Amino acid sequence: MKSKKWIYPFVLLVLVIAGCSNANENTNSSKTSDGKSVTMLFSFASKTMDPHQDWMGVRAGVAETLVKIDENLEIEPWLAEEWEMKDPTTWTFKIRDGVTFHDGTPVDGEAVKASFERVLETNEAIASSLKIESMEADGQEITFVTTEEYPAFLSELVHTNASIIKTGTENIDGQPIATGPFKVESFTPEAEVNLERYDDYWDGAAKLEQVKIKFNSDGNVRALALQSGEADIAYHLPPESLAPIESSNNLRVESVPSLRVHFLLFNNATPALQDVNVRKALDLLVNRPVAVDEIMNGYATEAAGPFNPNFAFAGEGKPTSYDPEKAEELLKEAGYKKNADGKMEKDGEVLKLKLATYTGRPELPLLAQYLQGEAASIGVDIEIATIENIDSYLWEQQGEWDMVTYSNLTAPRGDGGYFLNVAYMPEGALNPGQIDIPELSDITEQLNTTADTEERVVLQREAVDIIQQETPHSFLLHPHIIVGVNDRVKDWKPGSEEYYLITNKIDVE
Repeated sequence: MKSKKWIYPFVLLVLVIAGCSNANENTNSSKTSDGKSVTMLFSFASKTMDPHQDWMGVRAGVAETLVKIDENLEIEPWLAEEWEMKDPTTWTFKIRDGVTFHDGTPVDGEAVKASFERVLETNEAIASSLKIESMEADGQEITFVTTEEYPAFLSELVHTNASIIKTGTENIDGQPIATGPFKVESFTPEAEVNLERYDDYWDGAAKLEQVKIKFNSDGNVRALALQSGEADIAYHLPPESLAPIESSNNLRVESVPSLRVHFLLFNNATPALQDVNVRKALDLLVNRPVAVDEIMNGYATEAAGPFNPNFAFAGEGKPTSYDPEKAEELLKEAGYKKNADGKMEKDGEVLKLKLATYTGRPELPLLAQYLQGEAASIGVDIEIATIENIDSYLWEQQGEWDMVTYSNLTAPRGDGGYFLNVAYMPEGALNPGQIDIPELSDITEQLNTTADTEERVVLQREAVDIIQQETPHSFLLHPHIIVGVNDRVKDWKPGSEEYYLITNKIDVE
């Protein structure tokens, strides 16, 4: 079954190509008289280097958490070498021997306790997610008691804001004292951070001596800076800017599936969308291979559900196949038939839906336009509304929209419980569509009190099965993290989690 070829204009592509002649085959000479160094361009600017307030502390290799997620998206030791859940509310962690802060002070249980006391005081969101009732330090051990039975506590410790820093120091905003392979030399808010190697790093001194991270929100500017040799690594490049990078002799594109998913969020308050056949019909109208190839230029993975397919709990389901004929059949089962104008109609009312979208992620309006065209081909009217502040709109005007092209991180710390709670529980913080599936809520509540990892995987798979059957969302694709890299950069690749950008392993020729 063929879909219509759908093409959208590549804005700025001609400008990008024109600005990138063979003269841009330069090699960045970020090897200074002081030794090896790298310059990275990043998309989201940091106003502070305080690891308890911003992600850049961990991303820049300045700060570290007790545990982390590895390349297989599984939790592994970091500053804590081992841990034990002594009962449903009590967790004990053993801090590695030999870890020091950047000023040489040893890191022990008391230092970790002080760091957590500070983050609980200064970051309300993290305090809420950690649910810590009390802490006790004893030598290299720290014990946490949570306010309730909380198996997800371990995965929440992966959050970058749960970093360990030395408290009571001056200028934590600009030069935090932490435990990573690099320390902050200078920081200009929303502009750049300059890093220097911490020679006594517990896991071995970094191969680089200096790192510069510059912030720029324009993806095409980041791409041009990579091509001109001003940067060695450029994050979050637009798909339409990649042609000159891919054809370069000394640059490469690294692409990995993100922990994010782009999807259609259905409003359960819309009478038509309360019928699962209507939701499934709309799900069948998206040709995911076309969306991946033509909207994302191949830099995406088709989605079968909410979670990155590399997760063990992602489920066994396959992405929905494009099938407009079956979509028409399901609409007929839902009581719709085409009127004289070729429009789907039921009880004298044409099936017309309002689809909200937003430009913060440029591909989402394109996905909305694509769906609008496919729906029109079977007689369904979709009106597109581009909204500036999408989250406020969805919550404050719940009666004004029927669908939205949306995007969320679904397992940002390696566990699906987060998304199941916020997106599907009736009171969930990411449930403006008012989804309420009792069977799914029951499984989520059971998951919330289950500590065994294998049992959690089983429960999450069961939840995904229900989601695929009920179609409260239509999952479209997992966008890739697209990074341009100079070939002189060695022993480095981006991770799906986007937490650990600068490490002690990265090297340059």
